[in-house]
Amino acid sequence: MPVKRRRVSQGLGSSTARNASSLNHTRSTSIEALLDGGLPYSRKLRGHTACVNALAFSQSGRWLASGGDDPHIRLWDFHQDDLREPSQHFAGHRTNIFALAFSASSKFLYSGATDNSIHTYDLEYSRSLDSRAVSDPDTIHLLHKDSIRGLSCHPQHDEIFLSASDDGCIIMHDMRAQSTLTRAQGTLQHDTEFTSVQFHPEMPHIFVTSDNRGEVCLRDTRTAFGPRSQRRDKGVAQKYVTTISKPSTRYLSNPEVSSVTFDRTGTKLAATMTHFSPTIYSLSDPYPIAVCTASTQPDGSPIPQGERSYANSCTIKHGSFGGGGVLDDPYYCAGSDDFRTYIWKIPSPAILAQQREEYISDDWSSENSNTIGAWLFATLFSFRSLSYRFPGFAASSTDARRVPVTLSRPVTRLTGHSSIVNTALMHPTFPAVLTAGIERDILLHSPTPAAPFLPSTSLTLTPTAVRPLPPAEMAWSRRVMRMMIPQTLDEVEPEDDSTTIAMFDQIICEESDADVFAVRRWNGDAHGDEDTDDAMTGIDEA
Repeated sequence: MPVKRRRVSQGLGSSTARNASSLNHTRSTSIEALLDGGLPYSRKLRGHTACVNALAFSQSGRWLASGGDDPHIRLWDFHQDDLREPSQHFAGHRTNIFALAFSASSKFLYSGATDNSIHTYDLEYSRSLDSRAVSDPDTIHLLHKDSIRGLSCHPQHDEIFLSASDDGCIIMHDMRAQSTLTRAQGTLQHDTEFTSVQFHPEMPHIFVTSDNRGEVCLRDTRTAFGPRSQRRDKGVAQKYVTTISKPSTRYLSNPEVSSVTFDRTGTKLAATMTHFSPTIYSLSDPYPIAVCTASTQPDGSPIPQGERSYANSCTIKHGSFGGGGVLDDPYYCAGSDDFRTYIWKIPSPAILAQQREEYISDDWSSENSNTIGAWLFATLFSFRSLSYRFPGFAASSTDARRVPVTLSRPVTRLTGHSSIVNTALMHPTFPAVLTAGIERDILLHSPTPAAPFLPSTSLTLTPTAVRPLPPAEMAWSRRVMRMMIPQTLDEVEPEDDSTTIAMFDQIICEESDADVFAVRRWNGDAHGDEDTDDAMTGIDEA
C-alpha cells in the first residue's frame, strides 16, 4: 500500500506540473501574439505640467510613479476601474527629477533629482491621506554632491537601495537600525560620472553600473563596499565590452551609456548608448549578443525615403525589458529621437551567442575591406540610421571584432508623441507599454481597446503619422519667436508643450547627425583601472 500511495502521489504531482506548464505556455503564447500584433490603442495620462523624465512600476504592477521637470511626482493606481488621474501627489524636490524606484514591498518610493538630493516617501502612510493632499518626503538624503542619475532598490529589503550620481559615487543606503556601514564604507568612488545602477533581480549581492565613459560593469556588493580591507577592484566582477569598431577606421569609439537594465530574471541586460543602438548582453558574456536597429519597418518593408528611424542623440533615455508577465521578458522597448517608441523581440541568449560572428583584427581593417568577409557583411547588415554599416565590438584595437546579431526589424513602432520619447516602460504583468518624454503627457499603449484598469471606451486608435521635423532654419526661428512672446514664460505656464517642442526641434536639427566615431573617439590609454577609493573627498574611512 505505501508503494501504491507513493505512485498515486507522483502521478498527481506530475499531472499538476504538466497542467501548470501547459497553462503557462498557453498564457505566454497568447500574450506574445498580442504584443507581436502591435499596440495600436492608447490613452494619455495627464497630471504633469512639464517634461516627464522618469517612470517606475512597483513589482506587482499596481503602482506607477512618474516624475519630471515640474518637479513633482505622481502616483497612478492600476487597480482603478478607470485610470484617469494620479491617486497621490508628492512634492519636495526643487529641480528636475530623473530617477524613481519602488522598494521591494512598495512600502517606500525613492526619488532622485538634479538638486543632488534623494527623497524617501512612505507610501503606506501617504495612501491613508486624502488623494488631493500633497505629501512631503519622510526622509531627505544629502550624501551626493551632484545630480542623481539612477536609483535601484534591493529585491528583498525595503530599507536598502543604491544611488548613482554625476559626482562619480555609488552609495549603498541602508536605513535599518542594525546597519553598521559608515558613510565611507557604503560609498564606491569612481573617476567619472555614473549614469545608471541596478541590483540584479535574483542575486542581491550583484549590481550593474554604467558611466559617462561608456563602461558597463557587473559588481559585487561584498567587494565594492565595506571596510577597505575587504574591497577589491571597486567590486568589479565583469566588464562588458562597449567599445565599437568599423572597418574603415583603425581607432575605436566608446559611446556614452546613459542607462543599463536587467530583464526580470537577470539573464540578460541592455545598454542604452548615445549615438548608437540599444545593445543586448548575456549576464556571463562580456561581449554583446545583439544590437537593436530599425533598418526595416515592422512588416519587413524598407524605410521610406526621407523618413527618420531609430536615433538616440539628443536626450537621456531609458528602455526596459518586458513581456506582459512572460517569465523570460522576450521584448525590449526604447524611445527614439524620431518621436516613436520601438519594441524588439529578443531571441534566447544562447541562440544569439551562437550566431555571433568573430573576425580577427587584420580581416576587419580597411585594407581588407574587399575580402569575402566584408562582402558578407555588406550582404547581411544594413544600417540606415547609422553613419557606418558594420558594428563590431572589441576590447582593444588589436582584439578580435565580435559582431553581434543585428535585430533590424522591430516588432512594432509606437506613435502618439509629438517630440522625443525618453522613457519606455513595459508593464510587469499586463501587455502594455508606458512612454514619456519631452511632452507633459504620459501615453499608455495597449494591444486591445479595453484593459482591466480602463473602460472599453477610453482607449482609442493611436494616429500612425509622425509629426515631420521642420527644417533647421524654421526650428530656430520658431524657438526665437516663442522666446519673444510678450508674457514671460516664468510667470505664465504655457497651456501646451509648444515652447519645449520648438527648443528640442532645434536640438535635433543640430545634433542628430553626429557620428559617434567623431564625437566619442576611444583611447584605451587615456584612463586606467587604478583604485581611486583614496580620492574620496571629505569622507573618513572607519
